[in-house]
Amino acid sequence: MFFEFGVKDIVDIILVAILLFYAYRLMKESRSLNVFMGILVFVVLWLLVSQVLQMRLLGSIMDKVVSIGAIGLVVLFQEDIRKFLYNLGAHQRMQTIRRIFSNGDKRRDVERLKQVIMPIVMSCMNMSKKKVGALIVIQRGTPLDDIVATGEVIDASVSQRLIENLFFKNSPLHDGAMIIANNRIRAAGCILPVSHDLHIPKELGLRHRAALGITHESDSIAIVVSEETGSISVAIRSQFQLRLTAEKLESILTQEMI
Repeated sequence: MFFEFGVKDIVDIILVAILLFYAYRLMKESRSLNVFMGILVFVVLWLLVSQVLQMRLLGSIMDKVVSIGAIGLVVLFQEDIRKFLYNLGAHQRMQTIRRIFSNGDKRRDVERLKQVIMPIVMSCMNMSKKKVGALIVIQRGTPLDDIVATGEVIDASVSQRLIENLFFKNSPLHDGAMIIANNRIRAAGCILPVSHDLHIPKELGLRHRAALGITHESDSIAIVVSEETGSISVAIRSQFQLRLTAEKLESILTQEMI
């Protein structure tokens, strides 16, 4: 019976290997690799004590530790688990399906969005020339009410002058993020989650990490104007597009917001 080995066992081993690989990669990105290795060693010892050596007393103690430790791991890695579940549910194919079944007039949508996109593009270009730092987050499917609550609610129409005034260096709201939702400026001076991804280039600052952080947790578009270099970047789906021109920025926003 011990040597019976079927297709189901092969599939089982492959699935466990895939699960361990993704857990390893997730822990590596969140700088928790040592914790992952410690958990892995403990699980191996637990299986060895309880299943192979069949030590009842030590095995029962380790069983209790495992049952309590599972809850502790959920609390300890809640952000990483949330990111994993979000990425699992927010697959790009869902956006494709929504576009296929959309009955709206595409030309009309483009014209409507141009009234929002162009002030954003023009203000970013002006701030880029003056090296004024800015961080603009455009909400899409995922609500950002919790982020809006961290800043000052504005609820105004999107305009170039208002965007530039809010990010002016002497403005009290220039350090935070601006949230644009439903074609209106919802809030400014908002606090975003910061990404701890080790693959972010070192020359990118805290605004870029915050931009990447919000795209980890939502399907938002984050636009960054660097205060040091004046370069314009966009973060979408946990990926950066750097050193954008006005034409490229307009093209990206038009494509992603329709």
